[in-house]
Amino acid sequence: MSKTYNRLAAGERLRLKRTLLGMTQEEMAERIDRVPKYYADIERGSCGMSVETLMALSHTLNMPMDYIILGREYGENSEKKHEDEIVAVLDILDKCPQKQRASILKIIKIFISSCRK
Repeated sequence: MSKTYNRLAAGERLRLKRTLLGMTQEEMAERIDRVPKYYADIERGSCGMSVETLMALSHTLNMPMDYIILGREYGENSEKKHEDEIVAVLDILDKCPQKQRASILKIIKIFISSCRK
């Protein structure tokens, strides 16, 4: 956890959560009523965000605002505790061809859906 706002780190936290939810940047931008380029810039850390955008992201991703901005952990199943595992999965997926990634994503969604029943 940091005590200062780091746009790159905040963008990475947003990217990890969005990817975990299986959403594209375009889908996320639509959900928070922003243009895709602006949302992509936020994820890359090349621009900051308004309080309104932060609130929309917090609500849409079900993430506390202080976690998005400062990386503060929350709850027993905090994002921070799982971040290394998520990064490892993303690294593996990045090495797969697009068609294979799409299949893996479908499998993950089916698995998660069956776990919720």
